[in-house]
Amino acid sequence: MAIYTLPELPYDYAALQPTIDAKIIELHHDKHHAAYVKGANDTLEQLAEARDKDQWGAINGLEKNLAFHLSGHILHSIYWQNMSGDGGGEPLDKDGVGELADAIAESFGSFAKFKAQLTKASATTQGSGWGVLAYEPISGKLIVEQVYDHQGNVGQGSVPILVFDAWEHAFYLQYKNQKVDFIDAMWAVVNWQDVAKRFEAAKQRGNLLLVP
Repeated sequence: MAIYTLPELPYDYAALQPTIDAKIIELHHDKHHAAYVKGANDTLEQLAEARDKDQWGAINGLEKNLAFHLSGHILHSIYWQNMSGDGGGEPLDKDGVGELADAIAESFGSFAKFKAQLTKASATTQGSGWGVLAYEPISGKLIVEQVYDHQGNVGQGSVPILVFDAWEHAFYLQYKNQKVDFIDAMWAVVNWQDVAKRFEAAKQRGNLLLVP
């Protein structure tokens, strides 16, 4: 029985136009994200078989596959919720997301500086990857991470709250090889209400990593 399932989109395929074309959303969600869900479930079955047979010759590849597919599933699940056809701009106190705005200013100096860092981190990923705004629980600060593939180059314990997909399948049909144009356009659909909720949830988890 499958452990992971493909979540439904919170909007129709055309909801993010003109920033992201409907066909891209359809292929991205129904094909690419679905493949990561299947990959995670298939890998769990293969690991169960390895345990039953006590055969571990493929363990390194299986563990790598699980990290890849599971991280792909998680990041895409956040990605869909992070966007809205009514999004964009920046988080403001009048919109009920003042704590997030304050945390961004405290962690990066200003919203403009944060935007510049996340844009650059996303647009300059080598090959496939993500730009991520994450809550780092040891410091209680927000950090930007440049994630390779779905799982590489990630600070242990950091919680992603805003993700920009910089894989070619996220933009190539519409933006061709101009990744930076796609990342610049992404700011027009950021759902700050969703990002703020993720920020509050991450803070409530507290620092469970370093137990005194």
